[in-house]
Amino acid sequence: MRKIEDYEPIVGSFVVRELFELGKRLSGKVVQNINSTSVGGGVAEILNRMVPLLRQLGINARWDVIKGGEQFFKITKKFHNALHGVKVSIDESEFEHFLEINNENARTMELVGDIIFVHDPQPVALIERKKELGGQWLWRCHIDFSTPQENVWIFLEGYIEKYDAAIFSAPAFARELRIPQILIAPSIDPLSDKNRELTEEEVNSVLERFQIERRRPIITQISRFDYLKDPVGVIKAYRIVKKHVDCQLVLAGGPATDDPEGEAVLNEVREAAKDDPDIFILLLPPGSDIEINALQRASTVVLQKSLKEGFGLTVAEALWKEKPVIAGAVGGIPLQITHKYSGILTRTIEGTAFWIKQLIQEPDFARRLGKNGREHIRNNFLITRHLKDYMLTFLSLLEGKESDIMYI
Repeated sequence: MRKIEDYEPIVGSFVVRELFELGKRLSGKVVQNINSTSVGGGVAEILNRMVPLLRQLGINARWDVIKGGEQFFKITKKFHNALHGVKVSIDESEFEHFLEINNENARTMELVGDIIFVHDPQPVALIERKKELGGQWLWRCHIDFSTPQENVWIFLEGYIEKYDAAIFSAPAFARELRIPQILIAPSIDPLSDKNRELTEEEVNSVLERFQIERRRPIITQISRFDYLKDPVGVIKAYRIVKKHVDCQLVLAGGPATDDPEGEAVLNEVREAAKDDPDIFILLLPPGSDIEINALQRASTVVLQKSLKEGFGLTVAEALWKEKPVIAGAVGGIPLQITHKYSGILTRTIEGTAFWIKQLIQEPDFARRLGKNGREHIRNNFLITRHLKDYMLTFLSLLEGKESDIMYI
Protein backbone atom coordinates (compact mmCIF):
# COMPACT_ATOMS: atom_id res chain seq x y z
CA MET A 1 0.00 0.00 0.00
CA ARG A 2 1.29 3.45 -0.93
CA LYS A 3 2.05 5.96 1.82
CA ILE A 4 1.27 9.65 1.64
CA GLU A 5 4.99 10.38 1.86
CA ASP A 6 5.54 8.48 -1.42
CA TYR A 7 3.95 11.40 -3.30
CA GLU A 8 6.60 13.91 -2.18
CA PRO A 9 8.87 13.44 -5.23
CA ILE A 10 5.92 14.30 -7.49
CA VAL A 11 4.10 17.09 -5.63
CA GLY A 12 6.65 18.34 -3.11
CA SER A 13 7.01 18.06 0.67
CA PHE A 14 4.87 21.15 1.39
CA VAL A 15 1.78 19.55 -0.17
CA VAL A 16 2.24 16.40 1.89
CA ARG A 17 2.76 18.34 5.14
CA GLU A 18 -0.39 20.32 4.43
CA LEU A 19 -2.41 17.09 4.06
CA PHE A 20 -1.20 15.85 7.44
CA GLU A 21 -2.11 19.17 9.09
CA LEU A 22 -5.64 18.96 7.68
CA GLY A 23 -5.83 15.32 8.78
CA LYS A 24 -5.05 16.32 12.38
CA ARG A 25 -8.10 18.59 12.40
CA LEU A 26 -10.26 15.68 11.20
CA SER A 27 -8.67 13.00 13.35
CA GLY A 28 -11.12 10.26 14.29
CA LYS A 29 -14.02 11.69 12.29
CA VAL A 30 -16.04 9.06 10.42
CA VAL A 31 -16.55 9.73 6.71
CA GLN A 32 -18.80 7.08 5.17
CA ASN A 33 -18.73 6.89 1.36
CA ILE A 34 -21.68 5.20 -0.33
CA ASN A 35 -22.02 4.35 -4.01
CA SER A 36 -23.49 1.64 -6.25
CA THR A 37 -20.53 -0.57 -7.19
CA SER A 38 -17.12 -1.56 -5.90
CA VAL A 39 -15.86 -2.61 -9.34
CA GLY A 40 -15.81 -0.78 -12.67
CA GLY A 41 -16.04 2.91 -13.47
CA GLY A 42 -14.28 6.00 -12.22
CA VAL A 43 -16.09 6.34 -8.88
CA ALA A 44 -15.05 2.91 -7.64
CA GLU A 45 -11.53 3.50 -8.90
CA ILE A 46 -11.20 6.82 -7.06
CA LEU A 47 -12.61 5.40 -3.82
CA ASN A 48 -10.29 2.39 -3.99
CA ARG A 49 -7.32 4.76 -3.90
CA MET A 50 -8.70 7.55 -1.72
CA VAL A 51 -10.20 5.68 1.23
CA PRO A 52 -6.87 4.10 2.35
CA LEU A 53 -5.10 7.47 2.02
CA LEU A 54 -7.75 9.24 4.11
CA ARG A 55 -7.23 6.58 6.79
CA GLN A 56 -3.48 7.25 6.77
CA LEU A 57 -4.27 10.91 7.41
CA GLY A 58 -6.19 10.01 10.57
CA ILE A 59 -9.75 10.01 9.20
CA ASN A 60 -11.98 7.00 9.87
CA ALA A 61 -12.96 6.59 6.22
CA ARG A 62 -15.46 3.89 5.27
CA TRP A 63 -16.88 2.73 1.98
CA ASP A 64 -20.20 0.93 1.58
CA VAL A 65 -22.07 -0.17 -1.54
CA ILE A 66 -25.85 -0.26 -1.90
CA LYS A 67 -27.57 -3.45 -3.02
CA GLY A 68 -29.94 -3.64 -5.98
CA GLY A 69 -31.18 -6.20 -8.48
CA GLU A 70 -31.18 -6.21 -12.26
CA GLN A 71 -34.33 -4.11 -12.51
CA PHE A 72 -32.91 -1.42 -10.21
CA PHE A 73 -29.72 -1.06 -12.24
CA LYS A 74 -31.67 -0.95 -15.51
CA ILE A 75 -33.63 1.95 -14.07
CA THR A 76 -30.53 3.76 -12.79
CA LYS A 77 -28.89 3.30 -16.20
CA LYS A 78 -31.94 5.05 -17.66
CA PHE A 79 -31.42 7.82 -15.11
CA HIS A 80 -27.77 8.04 -16.16
CA ASN A 81 -28.66 8.40 -19.84
CA ALA A 82 -31.51 10.85 -19.13
CA LEU A 83 -29.23 13.07 -17.02
CA HIS A 84 -26.80 13.17 -19.94
CA GLY A 85 -29.61 14.51 -22.14
CA VAL A 86 -30.56 11.25 -23.86
CA LYS A 87 -34.34 11.00 -24.21
CA VAL A 88 -35.61 7.95 -22.33
CA SER A 89 -39.00 6.80 -21.11
CA ILE A 90 -39.33 6.19 -17.36
CA ASP A 91 -42.76 5.38 -15.96
CA GLU A 92 -44.12 5.88 -12.45
CA SER A 93 -43.56 2.26 -11.47
CA GLU A 94 -39.85 2.61 -12.22
CA PHE A 95 -39.54 5.68 -9.99
CA GLU A 96 -41.38 3.73 -7.29
CA HIS A 97 -39.05 0.74 -7.62
CA PHE A 98 -36.04 3.04 -7.39
CA LEU A 99 -37.36 4.42 -4.10
CA GLU A 100 -38.22 0.96 -2.78
CA ILE A 101 -34.63 -0.20 -3.25
CA ASN A 102 -33.27 2.99 -1.69
CA ASN A 103 -35.63 2.62 1.27
CA GLU A 104 -34.62 -1.01 1.71
CA ASN A 105 -30.95 -0.04 1.74
CA ALA A 106 -31.68 2.80 4.17
CA ARG A 107 -33.28 0.27 6.55
CA THR A 108 -30.53 -2.36 6.33
CA MET A 109 -27.37 -0.31 5.86
CA GLU A 110 -25.42 0.84 8.89
CA LEU A 111 -25.21 4.63 8.48
CA VAL A 112 -22.74 5.90 11.03
CA GLY A 113 -20.67 8.73 9.57
CA ASP A 114 -20.05 12.17 10.97
CA ILE A 115 -20.23 12.83 7.26
CA ILE A 116 -22.34 10.60 5.00
CA PHE A 117 -20.83 11.02 1.55
CA VAL A 118 -23.26 9.76 -1.13
CA HIS A 119 -22.02 9.36 -4.70
CA ASP A 120 -24.25 9.78 -7.77
CA PRO A 121 -28.01 9.23 -8.21
CA GLN A 122 -28.28 5.52 -7.35
CA PRO A 123 -28.25 5.97 -3.52
CA VAL A 124 -29.53 9.57 -3.47
CA ALA A 125 -32.74 8.79 -1.51
CA LEU A 126 -30.79 7.52 1.50
CA ILE A 127 -31.01 11.16 2.60
CA GLU A 128 -34.47 10.38 4.01
CA ARG A 129 -32.71 9.08 7.15
CA LYS A 130 -30.89 12.36 7.81
CA LYS A 131 -33.45 13.69 10.30
CA GLU A 132 -33.26 10.48 12.31
CA LEU A 133 -29.47 10.03 12.22
CA GLY A 134 -28.14 13.58 12.11
CA GLY A 135 -24.63 14.26 10.85
CA GLN A 136 -23.57 16.13 7.74
CA TRP A 137 -24.65 14.74 4.38
CA LEU A 138 -22.79 15.40 1.12
CA TRP A 139 -24.02 14.44 -2.33
CA ARG A 140 -21.33 13.99 -5.00
CA CYS A 141 -22.27 14.17 -8.69
CA HIS A 142 -19.74 12.47 -10.98
CA ILE A 143 -21.76 12.81 -14.19
CA ASP A 144 -22.67 15.52 -16.70
CA PHE A 145 -25.76 17.37 -15.43
CA SER A 146 -25.66 20.17 -18.01
CA THR A 147 -28.73 19.08 -20.05
CA PRO A 148 -30.77 16.67 -17.92
CA GLN A 149 -34.15 15.28 -18.93
CA GLU A 150 -36.59 17.41 -16.96
CA ASN A 151 -38.74 14.77 -15.26
CA VAL A 152 -35.70 12.85 -13.97
CA TRP A 153 -34.03 16.03 -12.74
CA ILE A 154 -37.18 17.20 -10.93
CA PHE A 155 -37.47 13.78 -9.25
CA LEU A 156 -33.85 13.81 -8.06
CA GLU A 157 -33.81 17.49 -7.13
CA GLY A 158 -36.25 16.89 -4.30
CA TYR A 159 -33.73 14.56 -2.65
CA ILE A 160 -30.55 16.47 -3.54
CA GLU A 161 -31.83 19.63 -1.85
CA LYS A 162 -32.14 17.75 1.46
CA TYR A 163 -28.34 17.36 1.58
CA ASP A 164 -26.09 19.88 3.31
CA ALA A 165 -24.10 20.49 0.11
CA ALA A 166 -23.61 19.10 -3.40
CA ILE A 167 -20.28 18.58 -5.17
CA PHE A 168 -19.93 18.81 -8.96
CA SER A 169 -16.94 18.06 -11.19
CA ALA A 170 -17.23 21.06 -13.53
CA PRO A 171 -18.98 24.45 -13.47
CA ALA A 172 -21.19 23.48 -16.42
CA PHE A 173 -22.80 20.71 -14.36
CA ALA A 174 -24.07 22.96 -11.59
CA ARG A 175 -27.83 23.46 -11.16
CA GLU A 176 -30.00 26.01 -9.41
CA LEU A 177 -30.21 24.51 -5.94
CA ARG A 178 -31.09 25.79 -2.48
CA ILE A 179 -27.97 24.23 -0.97
CA PRO A 180 -24.28 25.12 -1.35
CA GLN A 181 -22.60 23.78 -4.48
CA ILE A 182 -18.89 22.94 -4.46
CA LEU A 183 -16.59 22.46 -7.43
CA ILE A 184 -14.14 19.58 -6.99
CA ALA A 185 -12.63 17.95 -10.05
CA PRO A 186 -11.74 14.23 -9.91
CA SER A 187 -8.15 13.04 -10.01
CA ILE A 188 -5.78 10.25 -10.88
CA ASP A 189 -3.30 8.52 -8.61
CA PRO A 190 0.15 8.79 -10.24
CA LEU A 191 1.46 5.89 -8.13
CA SER A 192 -1.30 3.41 -8.88
CA ASP A 193 -0.63 0.43 -11.14
CA LYS A 194 -2.65 2.18 -13.83
CA ASN A 195 -0.42 5.27 -13.85
CA ARG A 196 3.02 4.38 -12.45
CA GLU A 197 6.07 4.14 -14.68
CA LEU A 198 6.48 0.82 -16.51
CA THR A 199 9.57 -0.75 -18.00
CA GLU A 200 9.79 -1.42 -21.73
CA GLU A 201 9.71 -5.12 -20.91
CA GLU A 202 6.38 -4.73 -19.07
CA VAL A 203 4.85 -2.78 -21.96
CA ASN A 204 6.11 -5.19 -24.61
CA SER A 205 4.88 -8.18 -22.62
CA VAL A 206 1.31 -6.84 -22.65
CA LEU A 207 1.43 -6.07 -26.39
CA GLU A 208 2.75 -9.54 -27.17
CA ARG A 209 -0.01 -11.14 -25.12
CA PHE A 210 -2.67 -9.31 -27.16
CA GLN A 211 -0.70 -9.74 -30.44
CA ILE A 212 -0.49 -5.97 -31.05
CA GLU A 213 2.45 -4.78 -33.16
CA ARG A 214 4.50 -1.94 -31.75
CA ARG A 215 6.19 -1.08 -35.06
CA ARG A 216 2.92 0.29 -36.52
CA PRO A 217 0.93 3.23 -35.08
CA ILE A 218 -1.51 2.26 -32.33
CA ILE A 219 -4.72 4.24 -31.76
CA THR A 220 -6.33 3.43 -28.42
CA GLN A 221 -9.53 4.19 -26.52
CA ILE A 222 -9.85 2.87 -22.98
CA SER A 223 -13.46 3.02 -21.76
CA ARG A 224 -16.24 0.78 -20.64
CA PHE A 225 -18.43 -0.23 -23.58
CA ASP A 226 -21.10 2.45 -23.39
CA TYR A 227 -23.06 4.23 -26.14
CA LEU A 228 -22.01 7.60 -24.72
CA LYS A 229 -18.33 6.70 -25.23
CA ASP A 230 -19.12 6.23 -28.96
CA PRO A 231 -16.93 3.17 -29.63
CA VAL A 232 -18.62 2.60 -33.01
CA GLY A 233 -17.79 6.21 -33.94
CA VAL A 234 -14.17 5.48 -33.01
CA ILE A 235 -14.16 2.57 -35.45
CA LYS A 236 -15.56 4.81 -38.20
CA ALA A 237 -12.84 7.40 -37.58
CA TYR A 238 -10.18 4.67 -37.65
CA ARG A 239 -11.47 3.37 -40.99
CA ILE A 240 -11.06 6.85 -42.50
CA VAL A 241 -7.48 7.06 -41.20
CA LYS A 242 -6.71 3.51 -42.33
CA LYS A 243 -7.14 4.58 -45.97
CA HIS A 244 -4.06 6.80 -45.56
CA VAL A 245 -2.03 5.32 -42.70
CA ASP A 246 -1.27 1.68 -41.87
CA CYS A 247 -2.38 1.66 -38.25
CA GLN A 248 -4.06 -0.43 -35.55
CA LEU A 249 -7.01 0.29 -33.27
CA VAL A 250 -7.40 -0.88 -29.68
CA LEU A 251 -10.75 -0.61 -27.90
CA ALA A 252 -10.31 -1.82 -24.35
CA GLY A 253 -12.63 -1.70 -21.39
CA GLY A 254 -14.12 -3.65 -18.55
CA PRO A 255 -17.60 -4.30 -17.21
CA ALA A 256 -19.28 -2.32 -14.43
CA THR A 257 -21.74 -4.19 -12.24
CA ASP A 258 -24.20 -1.27 -12.33
CA ASP A 259 -24.25 -0.98 -16.16
CA PRO A 260 -26.63 -3.50 -17.80
CA GLU A 261 -26.16 -2.05 -21.31
CA GLY A 262 -22.51 -3.01 -21.61
CA GLU A 263 -23.00 -6.38 -23.29
CA ALA A 264 -25.30 -4.96 -25.99
CA VAL A 265 -22.80 -2.19 -26.79
CA LEU A 266 -19.95 -4.69 -26.90
CA ASN A 267 -21.86 -6.82 -29.41
CA GLU A 268 -22.43 -3.77 -31.64
CA VAL A 269 -18.73 -2.92 -31.47
CA ARG A 270 -17.76 -6.45 -32.44
CA GLU A 271 -20.15 -6.33 -35.37
CA ALA A 272 -18.74 -2.98 -36.55
CA ALA A 273 -15.17 -4.29 -36.29
CA LYS A 274 -15.63 -7.70 -37.91
CA ASP A 275 -13.19 -8.88 -40.58
CA ASP A 276 -10.50 -6.35 -39.62
CA PRO A 277 -7.52 -8.07 -37.93
CA ASP A 278 -6.07 -4.67 -36.98
CA ILE A 279 -8.95 -3.86 -34.62
CA PHE A 280 -8.40 -5.28 -31.14
CA ILE A 281 -11.47 -5.40 -28.89
CA LEU A 282 -10.33 -6.23 -25.39
CA LEU A 283 -12.79 -6.99 -22.60
CA LEU A 284 -10.53 -6.60 -19.60
CA PRO A 285 -11.39 -8.14 -16.22
CA PRO A 286 -11.30 -6.10 -12.99
CA GLY A 287 -7.76 -5.45 -11.83
CA SER A 288 -6.29 -5.04 -15.33
CA ASP A 289 -4.52 -1.82 -14.37
CA ILE A 290 -1.08 -2.85 -15.63
CA GLU A 291 -2.60 -3.84 -18.97
CA ILE A 292 -4.39 -0.49 -19.32
CA ASN A 293 -1.22 1.35 -18.33
CA ALA A 294 0.85 -0.55 -20.90
CA LEU A 295 -1.70 -0.05 -23.68
CA GLN A 296 -1.77 3.69 -23.08
CA ARG A 297 2.03 3.94 -22.93
CA ALA A 298 2.40 1.97 -26.17
CA SER A 299 -0.15 4.12 -28.02
CA THR A 300 0.71 6.63 -30.71
CA VAL A 301 -2.57 8.48 -30.12
CA VAL A 302 -5.12 8.06 -27.33
CA LEU A 303 -8.81 8.80 -27.94
CA GLN A 304 -11.73 9.55 -25.67
CA LYS A 305 -14.43 10.24 -28.23
CA SER A 306 -17.24 10.69 -25.73
CA LEU A 307 -20.59 12.12 -26.77
CA LYS A 308 -21.31 12.94 -23.12
CA GLU A 309 -18.89 12.70 -20.23
CA GLY A 310 -18.79 13.33 -16.51
CA PHE A 311 -15.10 14.10 -16.32
CA GLY A 312 -13.21 11.50 -18.34
CA LEU A 313 -10.35 10.32 -16.14
CA THR A 314 -8.92 8.26 -19.00
CA VAL A 315 -7.94 11.60 -20.54
CA ALA A 316 -5.96 12.55 -17.42
CA GLU A 317 -4.36 9.09 -17.34
CA ALA A 318 -3.13 9.36 -20.92
CA LEU A 319 -1.94 12.96 -20.53
CA TRP A 320 0.01 11.97 -17.42
CA LYS A 321 1.86 9.48 -19.64
CA GLU A 322 2.71 12.33 -22.08
CA LYS A 323 0.45 10.93 -24.79
CA PRO A 324 -1.25 13.11 -27.41
CA VAL A 325 -4.97 12.86 -26.68
CA ILE A 326 -7.94 13.53 -28.95
CA ALA A 327 -11.18 13.79 -27.00
CA GLY A 328 -14.76 14.94 -27.29
CA ALA A 329 -15.29 18.57 -26.26
CA VAL A 330 -17.87 17.54 -23.64
CA GLY A 331 -18.28 17.34 -19.87
CA GLY A 332 -15.10 17.83 -17.89
CA ILE A 333 -12.75 17.08 -20.79
CA PRO A 334 -12.20 20.77 -21.73
CA LEU A 335 -10.92 21.32 -18.17
CA GLN A 336 -8.13 18.88 -18.99
CA ILE A 337 -7.40 19.83 -22.61
CA THR A 338 -6.67 23.20 -24.10
CA HIS A 339 -7.11 22.67 -27.83
CA LYS A 340 -3.82 22.38 -29.72
CA TYR A 341 -1.84 23.08 -26.53
CA SER A 342 -2.35 20.11 -24.19
CA GLY A 343 -4.41 17.94 -26.51
CA ILE A 344 -7.05 18.06 -29.22
CA LEU A 345 -10.79 18.65 -28.77
CA THR A 346 -13.13 17.23 -31.39
CA ARG A 347 -16.85 16.99 -32.08
CA THR A 348 -17.19 14.81 -35.19
CA ILE A 349 -15.99 11.52 -36.62
CA GLU A 350 -14.37 13.33 -39.54
CA GLY A 351 -12.61 15.80 -37.23
CA THR A 352 -11.34 12.94 -35.08
CA ALA A 353 -9.95 11.18 -38.16
CA PHE A 354 -8.28 14.38 -39.38
CA TRP A 355 -6.44 14.90 -36.08
CA ILE A 356 -5.41 11.25 -35.77
CA LYS A 357 -3.68 11.55 -39.16
CA GLN A 358 -2.07 14.87 -38.15
CA LEU A 359 -0.65 13.53 -34.91
CA ILE A 360 0.69 10.35 -36.49
CA GLN A 361 2.34 12.33 -39.28
CA GLU A 362 3.65 15.16 -37.05
CA PRO A 363 5.36 13.41 -34.11
CA ASP A 364 7.07 16.57 -32.83
CA PHE A 365 3.70 18.32 -32.46
CA ALA A 366 2.30 15.19 -30.80
CA ARG A 367 5.19 15.15 -28.29
CA ARG A 368 4.64 18.82 -27.39
CA LEU A 369 0.98 18.16 -26.70
CA GLY A 370 1.91 15.25 -24.47
CA LYS A 371 4.48 17.21 -22.46
CA ASN A 372 2.10 20.13 -21.94
CA GLY A 373 -0.67 17.74 -20.99
CA ARG A 374 1.41 15.98 -18.34
CA GLU A 375 2.32 19.27 -16.67
CA HIS A 376 -1.32 20.35 -16.64
CA ILE A 377 -2.33 17.11 -14.92
CA ARG A 378 0.52 17.44 -12.40
CA ASN A 379 -0.67 20.92 -11.43
CA ASN A 380 -4.40 20.24 -11.29
CA PHE A 381 -5.62 16.65 -11.33
CA LEU A 382 -3.55 14.48 -8.99
CA ILE A 383 -4.99 12.71 -5.97
CA THR A 384 -3.16 14.92 -3.46
CA ARG A 385 -5.11 17.99 -4.63
CA HIS A 386 -8.33 15.93 -4.51
CA LEU A 387 -7.65 14.85 -0.92
CA LYS A 388 -7.06 18.45 0.12
CA ASP A 389 -10.30 19.64 -1.49
CA TYR A 390 -12.32 16.91 0.21
CA MET A 391 -10.78 17.51 3.62
CA LEU A 392 -11.38 21.26 3.40
CA THR A 393 -15.01 20.52 2.52
CA PHE A 394 -15.37 18.11 5.45
CA LEU A 395 -13.93 20.72 7.83
CA SER A 396 -16.21 23.43 6.50
CA LEU A 397 -19.29 21.29 7.09
CA LEU A 398 -18.26 19.94 10.49
CA GLU A 399 -17.20 23.32 11.84
CA GLY A 400 -20.21 25.08 10.36
CA LYS A 401 -18.20 27.63 8.41
CA GLU A 402 -20.30 28.12 5.34
CA SER A 403 -18.03 30.97 4.27
CA ASP A 404 -15.28 28.40 3.69
CA ILE A 405 -17.39 26.46 1.21
CA MET A 406 -16.62 27.12 -2.43
CA TYR A 407 -19.87 28.17 -4.04
CA ILE A 408 -20.23 27.87 -7.80
